[in-house]
Amino acid sequence: MDVLHTKRLLLRRWKETDSKDLYEYACSELVGPYAGWAPHKSEEESKEIIKLFLTNNHTYAIVLKDENKVIGSIGIHERKPDISLAHLKQREIGYALNPKYWGNGIVPEAVKRLLHYGFTTLNLDVIWCGHFDYNYKSKRVNEKCGFTYRIQKKGILPLLNNKLVTSYYYCMFKKDFETKYASN
Repeated sequence: MDVLHTKRLLLRRWKETDSKDLYEYACSELVGPYAGWAPHKSEEESKEIIKLFLTNNHTYAIVLKDENKVIGSIGIHERKPDISLAHLKQREIGYALNPKYWGNGIVPEAVKRLLHYGFTTLNLDVIWCGHFDYNYKSKRVNEKCGFTYRIQKKGILPLLNNKLVTSYYYCMFKKDFETKYASN
């Protein structure tokens, strides 16, 4: 797992010692339910989640450099939302952020860094980013980062008492990334 940098952020592998920072935001009703999971009930639960993160190499801790503090998570997961594009090399970005840091452009900054990494280092053809029908903040991140709406799917969220939701999926193809971000 590569360590990725932006001006303000460090995207790095999780450490078990990050459990306090993870629990600080993962216990919030403003975070988990919007990402498809129930709020954490204890720091011990957050430690168990970090152990899962450590087994897959797809989920980064978002560290705010100025504070040397984990303020969120972002992953680039092996998923294929649109079966008609199953032949392409692809991943899906998912994220969560401590509400204390909302409104500062942190998630778009992290997403743009993962787009660069995905297209240039992992040599992906397409990267997805989605949101549930009730998550307007994530919809806005998708738009800010230049993703294009592609499909929607109905599904059940087992971690939220089998809640029925509509997921909206946006994608960016490598050629669109090269056009949009070539000068950056």
